[in-house]
Amino acid sequence: MKIEGKNIVITGGASGIGKALAERFHAEGAKGITVADLQEGPLNEVAKSVNGLSVHCNVAREADIQNVVARAEEAFGPIDVFVSNAGIARYGWEESDDDIWQLNWDIHVMAHVYAARAVVKKMIANGGGYLVNTASAAGLLSQVDSATYATTKHAAVAFAETLSIRYGDKGICVSVLCPQSVRTAMTASLLDGVASVDGVLEPEQLADCVVETMDKEEFLILPHPQVREYMMRKAGDYDRWLKGMRKLRDAYVK
Repeated sequence: MKIEGKNIVITGGASGIGKALAERFHAEGAKGITVADLQEGPLNEVAKSVNGLSVHCNVAREADIQNVVARAEEAFGPIDVFVSNAGIARYGWEESDDDIWQLNWDIHVMAHVYAARAVVKKMIANGGGYLVNTASAAGLLSQVDSATYATTKHAAVAFAETLSIRYGDKGICVSVLCPQSVRTAMTASLLDGVASVDGVLEPEQLADCVVETMDKEEFLILPHPQVREYMMRKAGDYDRWLKGMRKLRDAYVK
């Protein structure tokens, strides 16, 4: 899909990956860009810079996402692309409180579900559309220092797969964004961890990769191409891969 002339919604749009995507889509000639986030001040600045619309939104609330969609449609017409990008870094293990698990689940999984509920049928009726769901390389591989993050990011990838399987022949393209380390405010304290072993990308580099992959309409968006090789190693010898992940854990987890 070409971005020019498209109406695009981006959640988590106030900073980091979302901000970079909004700027890149604007440069590509998007017709309308709606950015949604909890951070109203920075969000308004991003919207102004791309001649777009800002909408305050908590993606863990389905009504908020429905409101974003309604506002975007009112401003720019039918939605062509929905980028479900919001995420959090609230790490935990099996002993972590249920509220930490629930928060990860709501932001990393249910936000994608709510977005699909809000736009897919409309996109089909309008002749097609594109869903881009931000997950993580942790959703394809794993995370050595957080069960809450790895589990919900795996679920995010699985949900994107089911969307592609169900709607790929009905005009709906689906891509899932699975980077390793990206330099954002959310990950500032994590940049020296295991996710940075293949380098830390700037959000603008990631945005370039998103546009290139959307142009080819491929499912996996892999800004760090090494991830594909790691996936093959994992599938080729699961036990050996798990041993390797334990070595990474010992090297990086304090």
